[in-house]
Amino acid sequence: MLTISLILLPIIAGLLTLTTKGENAKKIASIFAFAELILGAYIYYSFVPNATTQFATSYDWIHSAGIKFSVGIDGISLILVCLTTLMIPFIILSTYNNNYKNAPTFYALILFMQAALIGVFTARDIFLFYFFFEAALIPVYFIAAIWGGENRIKVTFKFFIYTIFGSLFMLLALVYLYLQTAGVAHKSDFESIYAVAKTLDITQQSYIFGAFFIAFAIKMPLFPFHTWQPDTYVESPTAGTMLLSGIMLKMGTYGLIRFILPITPLAVDKYGMIAIILSIIGIVYGSIIAIQQKDMKRLIAYSSFAHVGLMAAGIFSGNIDGIQGALIQMLAHGINVVGLFFIVEIIQQRTNSRELARLGGITQTTPNLTVYFVILMLGSVAMPLTNGFVGEFLLLKGVFQYNAWAGAIAGLTIILGAVYMLRMVQKSMFGITSRLTEGFADLTLSEKVVLFPLSFMVIWLGVAPNMFLKLTEPAVTQLLSIIK
Repeated sequence: MLTISLILLPIIAGLLTLTTKGENAKKIASIFAFAELILGAYIYYSFVPNATTQFATSYDWIHSAGIKFSVGIDGISLILVCLTTLMIPFIILSTYNNNYKNAPTFYALILFMQAALIGVFTARDIFLFYFFFEAALIPVYFIAAIWGGENRIKVTFKFFIYTIFGSLFMLLALVYLYLQTAGVAHKSDFESIYAVAKTLDITQQSYIFGAFFIAFAIKMPLFPFHTWQPDTYVESPTAGTMLLSGIMLKMGTYGLIRFILPITPLAVDKYGMIAIILSIIGIVYGSIIAIQQKDMKRLIAYSSFAHVGLMAAGIFSGNIDGIQGALIQMLAHGINVVGLFFIVEIIQQRTNSRELARLGGITQTTPNLTVYFVILMLGSVAMPLTNGFVGEFLLLKGVFQYNAWAGAIAGLTIILGAVYMLRMVQKSMFGITSRLTEGFADLTLSEKVVLFPLSFMVIWLGVAPNMFLKLTEPAVTQLLSIIK
């Protein structure tokens, strides 16, 4: 029942939030988000590091079709559950200095999205996965469309069309796999789908691979399916951008691991190199575009695009280092990007600008903000002893084992990432004070409450990565045995 509770608690909290008024909505959302965090922490410490699915619950959903409401947590799911339960409280806390119109609806949508995200990462039935995969789109769409910037309607419509288009391909693949299951009745649980996948020939797997790849490549996004991302990140309110970049894009990388690798291994052998090439193009292209950006929020959006390319390349390498590196990097990237977007929000609130050319000299009056900004930046550029280093090292090792040239080119992320992140910090924080940054106030208590834990996690995960690596290794090893 613990996994069911993880899904139900945010739904109940969201419904309760809708019935409140004003600032009470923010308080109720925070209380329930931290309650969810405590429940997630209990599951983490109770989890036994083996390859089994734990805290599992299964009920008949559509009995006549053999479709079940089946959920559970293994080592792969656990990383994403930890990320979701960890980030949502800080995303809510980051809004404490904002007075959103119709706040009860805003915070209820965040909580509903949390429930859908947990559902995606814990589903053990393909149609239940699809249900939550689509359900997660609805709250963030309304968050961006209602509380976004001037071009929000146009941008969010493009985002919606892209994701729905990709999801239709995935639905076709899921239905086809479901119809291939034999027996008295069709089945849709993961184990049955993995078993039937072994009977598919290369042609069948190729079509399924293509359908899944389009769906997940759009969600992450990967090159060339990325054109919705920068504008959506920029136009969304900061909390919406945090949800999209910090957690939601991981639905795509999770899908690669959970579906493409075990279901279409023959197609991965045939087309995996093409996928890695597209991922590496995204790394280099995203990094070069990030270097040229003048807007801090758009710069981080393109950096996120580059990071996701490396994750995908590691996953398609098909070895334990690449997959584990991707899982750890999902967690690290979520922490780093939420913190960085919050710092951009702080700067924008105080200066009414995100343009690097109009900033500068902020560090002269903000020792606390400077320290947290630098720590999060170092995590993003994978400095040793930070969270980004662990995942990036394993990812590059995995890609290099698959193909040395691919690993060498993917390694450019180390240089290019340092260029655009150091440029952003240098131009915004150092140098001569501008008219907008004169008298820039340092962090408030509520801002420190968000940035201190995030900065601590940057160091903590970098120093003690085995706290998560030991939990993922058995599940990843089992996944690789299914592929072989």
